[in-house]
Amino acid sequence: MATTALHSIPVGTILPDRELLDVVTNEHVRITERPFSKGILVIILCAHCPYVEHIKLVLKKLASLFMPQGIAFVGVSANDPEQYPEDAPEKLRKMVLEEAFSFSILFDETQEFVKALGAVCTPDFFLFDHHLRLAYHGRLDASTPKNGVPLTGADLNHALETLCAGKTIAEPFPLSLGCSIKWKESA
Repeated sequence: MATTALHSIPVGTILPDRELLDVVTNEHVRITERPFSKGILVIILCAHCPYVEHIKLVLKKLASLFMPQGIAFVGVSANDPEQYPEDAPEKLRKMVLEEAFSFSILFDETQEFVKALGAVCTPDFFLFDHHLRLAYHGRLDASTPKNGVPLTGADLNHALETLCAGKTIAEPFPLSLGCSIKWKESA
């Protein structure tokens, strides 16, 4: 079922710095440990979501354009792997290797990091500036798997270009739309 991200942490909120499991290295790493000079893009995603599947190629293209400009990209998945075994760390690892992503995917086992962001869907994009303050929370673009709108990445591309230019990204941000995060029953 599609979910729209209606609420967000306020612009200027500091990136929560948690240790999460890198699904490829199987080591716990801090979100802020990746090299960046201009910002960090946190992409809330999972392996089974058709919305994420729909945007993988554009994600790889944006990473190849903006990582060399000083934007770190990191994917974070928090879906309950007991309810959705296709989103377990080993399945995420397989996705990273098959897709040849140039960025890490981390697993939020406790779901605390994703909750701290206020994320509710996959994919969801949180762009933090070089001071690790939220500069953008929104969508990739208006395309969904079934709406026929061309997939361009225009909204996120604009946010990334604006941040790289040292400018403020204009609000309101276009809302993310995707599959709901699969919360643990006790969560």
